[in-house]
Amino acid sequence: MDDMTFNLGEYTTSVQFFADSHRILDQVDLAVFDENTWPLFSSYHGPKLVLPPGETSKHWTSVAAIMDKALELGLGRDSLIAGCGGGVLCDMTAFAASLYMRGCKVRLIPTTLLSMVDAALGGKTGIDYHGYKNLVGTFYPAKELYICPAFVATLPNKEFKSGLAEVIKSAMLKDAGLLELLEHSVPLISVRDPNVVPELIVRSLQVKGKVVEADLRETGERAFLNLGHTFAHALETVTNFKWSHGEAVVWGIAKALRLGILLGETPPAYEQRILNLLKSYNYQLIQNDVPPEDILNAMKNDKKKKAGKVRFILQKGPQSTFMTEVDDALVLKVLQLDNQKN
Repeated sequence: MDDMTFNLGEYTTSVQFFADSHRILDQVDLAVFDENTWPLFSSYHGPKLVLPPGETSKHWTSVAAIMDKALELGLGRDSLIAGCGGGVLCDMTAFAASLYMRGCKVRLIPTTLLSMVDAALGGKTGIDYHGYKNLVGTFYPAKELYICPAFVATLPNKEFKSGLAEVIKSAMLKDAGLLELLEHSVPLISVRDPNVVPELIVRSLQVKGKVVEADLRETGERAFLNLGHTFAHALETVTNFKWSHGEAVVWGIAKALRLGILLGETPPAYEQRILNLLKSYNYQLIQNDVPPEDILNAMKNDKKKKAGKVRFILQKGPQSTFMTEVDDALVLKVLQLDNQKN
């Protein structure tokens, strides 16, 4: 795989690929892991911090721990902090780096498929706040993004499917060829064929990289990357993150397609095509964990709202995306469909 460079506003992110973790942490002043990812880097003997894993650790205490360690080590603005882990760990490390001395260098080393194809690229950093996902954060792209696709083989199936959800989203948004690959290579992708996984990563990065190069701070097209996420973030919030991010995104994509149909914008044949794809990877498309009204209320605190109104990312077909406000009654009708299917 060829290395890539993305020019993201005043920042430049260099993406490099590695066959294994050897030398992936060279020249780092502080490496941040969580308890799940530290074993992948056990040969590293430099300064480190190991945090608790998972979404429940994505809060101020973890960010403060990173900055406390940086201060203890005497790091400066020219120092390099590396975040080694999934989306949560990468988000928190980059957030801490953006705050420490008003911004020091950061290298992200994603260890999950989700963070490789989405979370680690683009500069969105942050933490959850008062139960709301990513409510506090900054735009601070990593100077370096180091990717080792071999890490994908170490993931539990739930984590792999979580990342695959973002690959599917990227294909729906910007890559017709990737969408066909996902449809026609289900057996190979499901077993994480080492000849196919790198292509999923590269093509997803190309989709996101091009979008973010044009719109770093989400004033326009970057919002399209939130396809399915308005529904998903609300579901994650009200279920206390019982659903993985990717599982929630897939559920949210299905809801966005149905909402588009009710608005007369999404062709039913396209909805069925995507639903067939999602079912082929055995995703759960119905939830009965919480009342629809609770999910609707959680949407009111979504970061994507404007002038107090929640905006939804919808599609008129493959690679044809738009953003619109929708009446609460119609959104509730879509959410209530889950109950009617059981």
